[in-house]
Amino acid sequence: MDNKNTIEPSTLIDDSIDQGNQKRVIEFKSNRLFFILGGFFFANAFIAEFIGVKIFSLEPTLGIETLNWSLAGDGPLQFSAGVLLWPVVFIMTDVINEYFGVSGVRFLSLLLVGLIAYAFVMVFAAIGLDPADWWVEGYADKGIPDMQQAFSGVFGQGMWIIVGSLIAFLVGQIVDAVVFKKAKQYTGNKAVWFRATFSTMVSQLVDSYLVLYIAFVIGADWTMEMFWSIGTTNYLYKVFVAILFIPLLYIIHNWIDNYLGEEVATELKELALKKN
Repeated sequence: MDNKNTIEPSTLIDDSIDQGNQKRVIEFKSNRLFFILGGFFFANAFIAEFIGVKIFSLEPTLGIETLNWSLAGDGPLQFSAGVLLWPVVFIMTDVINEYFGVSGVRFLSLLLVGLIAYAFVMVFAAIGLDPADWWVEGYADKGIPDMQQAFSGVFGQGMWIIVGSLIAFLVGQIVDAVVFKKAKQYTGNKAVWFRATFSTMVSQLVDSYLVLYIAFVIGADWTMEMFWSIGTTNYLYKVFVAILFIPLLYIIHNWIDNYLGEEVATELKELALKKN
């Protein structure tokens, strides 16, 4: 049988129809897409990890009356500032899974955990440096009497928080990727909203409680009542935002399909489902 006119899968994905045209790695659209998605995935996860030390009250931030929801106790709903960006990480996870499969998500997640761990080592090393005398008191007129204490307080997260965050993130990412793939086996390329939302609901059910249990039940003697209360609040928020972001998910998918071209995009999706 004559196979001269058969197009190999790598030809489509590499976006190199002209075999005589040698391209560099970054010139292939599929490679550039992986770098762009991975970079945005890394940036949002890093920022969320470091701004997460701030706890904010939802109702005062929105300028509305305190809801006094039973799960939050007598006061307003309170969240870590990291929740502003983690939903973007969830979307990136689902998009990467769609085009590069479980193996793509696993590779980026493991690399990200390693980089975040490295970042915390460097942060703790910076905290341990002997501060200059003028720097410690240099911002007293701005309401910061001790910059060393302020620096340590903002960047020096407790060890249990770091461990809990990294373990919960990695487990949540793997669960999300596996559930997303299983859902796609039933839906095919249709119902993107369903597999993205369903995988987030399952993975964040694990992530939301696991991080709090390790960081605060084991590491800070939280009561189980507080654990379930805050964990449930955080989980419901994540599910709500995942549903709210469904239109954005379709916008990203349409942009990627147009960027790659229908033929390349379709084959990437098929390989993502088969090769993991």
